[in-house]
Amino acid sequence: MKENILITGGAGFIGSNYVNQVFESGRYNITVLDSLTYAGNKKNISCLEEIDFVEGSICNKTELKELFLKKEFTKIIHFAAESHVDNSIFSPANFIETNINGTFNLLEEAKSLWLDENYNSIEKYKNALFLHISTDEVYGTLSIGEKPFNEDSPYRPNSPYSASKASSDLIVRSYFETYHLPIIITNCSNNFGPCQHEEKLIPKIIKCCLDKKPIPIYGNGKNIRDWIYVKDHCNALFNLMNSKCYGETFCLGASTELQNIQIAKYICNYFNSKYQEFNYLTLIEFVTDRLGHDLRYAIDSSKYNDKFSEPISSHFEKNLILTIKWYEQFYSRTTE
Repeated sequence: MKENILITGGAGFIGSNYVNQVFESGRYNITVLDSLTYAGNKKNISCLEEIDFVEGSICNKTELKELFLKKEFTKIIHFAAESHVDNSIFSPANFIETNINGTFNLLEEAKSLWLDENYNSIEKYKNALFLHISTDEVYGTLSIGEKPFNEDSPYRPNSPYSASKASSDLIVRSYFETYHLPIIITNCSNNFGPCQHEEKLIPKIIKCCLDKKPIPIYGNGKNIRDWIYVKDHCNALFNLMNSKCYGETFCLGASTELQNIQIAKYICNYFNSKYQEFNYLTLIEFVTDRLGHDLRYAIDSSKYNDKFSEPISSHFEKNLILTIKWYEQFYSRTTE
């Protein structure tokens, strides 16, 4: 029989890519729970008609309890989060409510369903798993030349967003240490690929190029991020979902460190090669830097790569071109 699994935030960027991949495996009955905020879109889910979609919030305890009792989930893959750093700076309350309290609500329902009164695993749920997807931003920032983050790096979050994710990580960890709830935590580098909201760097640059509008780059553009293609990230999560690495944390990245200005120039030069009548590099403009802007992120994925036969690949240029072409088609459809 197929397992019943819950994917929170499954209409968002990474979540929807993951839903589509898991559905293709044919191994699970999928329920997606998503509140459909501005960053979620059911159209991102190509298999929407073949899954159960519930519009709701992880902050609604009553709805969660009813859903868990009805579906008897054996796995929870938890993507749902407020994730835009700029928004967290000016409206932190939503991040605290969703990322911390919402995660706590999910953990409580999982504990109630999977464990008996003595916190022993109920036989029916002996293969249960709470897979918590987090971010490398919980580790703070790196200086140039420092070694990449790994699973032993200390938490030093520098924004309300990263602090809320760090808090949720620690709560998830505590449920393993205290109740032996089967959990895995992942901390991933910056994702890119299809279905990402245009508030994020790469889709924003692409959209500005398509509209021939100024491309805003914070500060001097030399902030460094470590980039992973969303489908490579989802493949790693699928492997972890089917593992028994209970209580462990995995750092996931593709060892592709690039400055923001390098990303902007690469995308502009793609359009320059395609439409030679206009110089897209002239669209780049530097704007006032973000408050508390971390200088550099980098991820050491050695633990994951050593454990699984298929290490995380790094084909940044190829995947970036695929991403640009996806957005070209997407925006051409929306303007027809």
